[in-house]
Amino acid sequence: MKQIKIDENVFYVGTNDRKKSLFENNWPLPFGVSYNSYLVADKHTALIDTLEYGSKSDYFDTINALLDGRPLDYLIINHLEPDHSSMIGEVMNRYPQVKVVGSRQCQRLLTSYYSVPEEQVVEIKDEDILDLGTHKLSFVMIPWVHWPETMVTYDTTAKIAFTCDAFGSFGTLDGAIFDDETDSSKYEDEMRRYYSNIVGKYSVNVQKAFEKLKDVEIGTICPSHGLIWRSNPQKVLSLYNKWCNWQSEDGVVIVYASMYGNTEKMADYVARVLAEEGVRQIRIFDVSKTHPSFILSEIWKYKGLILGTCAYNGEMHPQMGLLCSELHISAPKNKIVALFGSSTWNGAGGKALTAFAQQEGFETIAECVQISGKAEDGKFAQLEEMAKLFASKMK
Repeated sequence: MKQIKIDENVFYVGTNDRKKSLFENNWPLPFGVSYNSYLVADKHTALIDTLEYGSKSDYFDTINALLDGRPLDYLIINHLEPDHSSMIGEVMNRYPQVKVVGSRQCQRLLTSYYSVPEEQVVEIKDEDILDLGTHKLSFVMIPWVHWPETMVTYDTTAKIAFTCDAFGSFGTLDGAIFDDETDSSKYEDEMRRYYSNIVGKYSVNVQKAFEKLKDVEIGTICPSHGLIWRSNPQKVLSLYNKWCNWQSEDGVVIVYASMYGNTEKMADYVARVLAEEGVRQIRIFDVSKTHPSFILSEIWKYKGLILGTCAYNGEMHPQMGLLCSELHISAPKNKIVALFGSSTWNGAGGKALTAFAQQEGFETIAECVQISGKAEDGKFAQLEEMAKLFASKMK
């Protein structure tokens, strides 16, 4: 492969994964994912994070070519999740003298995953310096973004921040490794889907990370997934700052669960009223057809959220229950919320949605609008009133 230089003596040694269908065996990867690993080949050498095991057959050939006969002195672990660290065992076998560098929490977790001898582990703290020669690496602890041992490795010489999962994205790097080699906006949806599903739960901790990094001069951001931001790092910083503070755009996401079409008719009716009332960004999802990760991404993007479900065995529809479970985990905030439902006898689905909204602290604009039996025009007066009220709240 062509040598990919980030700075003098700093190289990209990552890869693309177009075979994996589910990230963490949960999130669909229609556009694949990249695993980004980096090598600093200075007077002393350091590999920063590894790859998912088996994802790059020539990984060590690439590293050895850049080492050019020198030993690998350090393996720096920003985050121990196996998609970044599962090559540690192979690294230890091939470079038995290597020192493993990580936070105190990393040191504790290493024994849970890998048999790394204690004498080969170097524990570092905030602002410690690892001197590689020309390049001097400093460290910033950012716990719970999104594991407790997470940290950023910062090259004080080249102003490069190796941020692991922070500022990452789904999607492979299709020829373009750097943000100025492609239209970076095409990655934004997959960046937001990555954030909302993987990192969103920890938004308060992302805010704390921003606070710790505010005085750090960052010229290049090298995450563990997605583009390297060397031309316009401010773009990805501003996106993450927006998402971690739950800032959203004008628009509404309507999500419904329907067995026989009645709840779907309610969703379409609400959407039509909203459009007539001037709401211009409306997204409708059948929760049984679209994976929750894509819906969560749109919910993170837009200010309005309307959920509707049929009743199912005395509860909400199971697929709506799955989405609600993911909403509970990711915990989006600052939403305008409304609910609706259809049932045959006791309004169970709407009652379950109401209980969920109350549990999550969502302030709904009105009581859940319920329709019994067939959804038809004569039953839509209350639904229209709710939609008009929702549009006024959006304005």
